[in-house]
Amino acid sequence: MTGNRRPTIKTVAARAGVGRTTVSRVVNGSELVSADARERVLAAIKELNYVPNSVARGLVTNRTNAVALVIPESESRLGSEPFFAALIRGVSGALAESHTQLQLMLVRDQAERDQLTESVATRRVDGVLLVSVHSEDRLPGMLEEMGLPTVLAGRRDAGERLSYVNSDNAGGAAAAVRHLLGSGRRRVATITGPLDMDVGRSRLAGWRTAHTEAGVPAAEGLVAAGDFTEEGGANAMRLLLERAPDLDAVFAASDLMAVGALAELRRWKRQVPGDVAVVGFEDSVLARHTNPPLTTVRQPVEELGRTMARILTDITQHGAPRQQTTLPTELVVRESS
Repeated sequence: MTGNRRPTIKTVAARAGVGRTTVSRVVNGSELVSADARERVLAAIKELNYVPNSVARGLVTNRTNAVALVIPESESRLGSEPFFAALIRGVSGALAESHTQLQLMLVRDQAERDQLTESVATRRVDGVLLVSVHSEDRLPGMLEEMGLPTVLAGRRDAGERLSYVNSDNAGGAAAAVRHLLGSGRRRVATITGPLDMDVGRSRLAGWRTAHTEAGVPAAEGLVAAGDFTEEGGANAMRLLLERAPDLDAVFAASDLMAVGALAELRRWKRQVPGDVAVVGFEDSVLARHTNPPLTTVRQPVEELGRTMARILTDITQHGAPRQQTTLPTELVVRESS
């Protein structure tokens, strides 16, 4: 090369005697290149001292090297629930490894949904990571119809078609309730997550499974619906105590709802765990700082975020097929049970 002009992907292609798409495939590690073409491209890159950059890759591959993390929740909820912070840490860490930019998008109303639709239609992102999936949400179907690679945190139902990363919600919930029943509790209530979400239905199914295994009736009067918030947990706990004052344990489908339940039990002068044992789900930082410290089901939220990002990267950069993964959970016993 003469002068100070940096070599371009076009220059490399000309020197190697191949098309720019072939150079891009070599740069991005694709296997869809012959050994001979790969050797010529690598030799040209070395000879020209070519340094690939995201803009050059994007021009040839029609990629932006950016993905959107879409959370259809309010800012207050995003800030109050430890789940979201841990998930974002996992996603951003994995994307940094692949030099992919992360765009955080809150979809709270129709205007923000329209903004997301525009970003997808104009391909300003290569793919979407979607959190808080409700059964009737039209967003996953819209993304699927538009052909944009999408990975869900959780799933809409057991027949989910899109890629997803899930926790073993039913198994974790069953382990929690087995622990309570195994310690002699016989009136084990549950505060569910939203039942229009697979996560809420699955954790309720785990509560029922553990009762069936133990031969203890799972009374529907011991089920109260929650919404994964502290206030929702307190309201559900109050309803349960009014309906079944003799309950001796409660499994809350999230740590934040368990915090609300603990506060309501204090208002009712119920001792934990003496009168009522309490178990949550997630093992967030909250669980270690409640009074008493909370027994909970650990789900690997950061790993869930990392796995989502890696699956999306495999799809967008390497053409990998859809993937569906379920991560294991683990019961962590502390003083609340």
